[in-house]
Amino acid sequence: MPLVRNRSAGALPAMDRRAGLASLGSPDGCTAESPHVGEVERVMSKPLLYLDVDGVLNPWRAKPEKRPAGYETHRLTPAAWLAEYPSPPRRVKPLRVWLNPEHGPKLLALGEVFDLWWATTWEHDANTQIGPLIGLPELPVVEWRSTKRFGPDGVFWKTAELVEHAAGRPFVWVDDDITVRDRRYVEQHHPALALLHYVDPAKGLLDDDFDTLQAWGACQFGVAGSAA
Repeated sequence: MPLVRNRSAGALPAMDRRAGLASLGSPDGCTAESPHVGEVERVMSKPLLYLDVDGVLNPWRAKPEKRPAGYETHRLTPAAWLAEYPSPPRRVKPLRVWLNPEHGPKLLALGEVFDLWWATTWEHDANTQIGPLIGLPELPVVEWRSTKRFGPDGVFWKTAELVEHAAGRPFVWVDDDITVRDRRYVEQHHPALALLHYVDPAKGLLDDDFDTLQAWGACQFGVAGSAA
């Protein structure tokens, strides 16, 4: 179960969600116009990688009776979860979270070409409850102003805030709530390259996902290195 689902009756139609599966930009990150923002300073630092937890590291939509291969079961009580209930902490049912310990080293490898950020409703709880279980050090955290279901133009609530947070830097956003509306919003409001990478919440991150992210980040950071 995700920490904050926000999957109410206002969810987007299935067709719209499937249309958002494709990544914004070339899957391998290397295009004839990369980077299409011409200023050298825009590519002198690593791209950002915004990482969700539920659906990405925790495949919460998998069948409850069939834990995905390679995952371990954890029972967690993050502060944000406890705050939703008036009962004493010992009476609050912990969240069941599936995590794959192999994901930590793979994400650390991505840190060679990305600046990693938590972009999850777990916020700082991700550093105390999730990261240590898969071998991640403390990462910077995007602190949300709102967790309403939709943001401007009907996009997911995270989208506009991540564009603002990126402040013109190239970025990858890895999430299970990305749709075509989010892709359009980023195309219209973000001046640099971006990869919106959808992950199936019934499967979580797969090797193919890591390959795609590594290739995109290496291309962008490689451009930065050559510019130096």
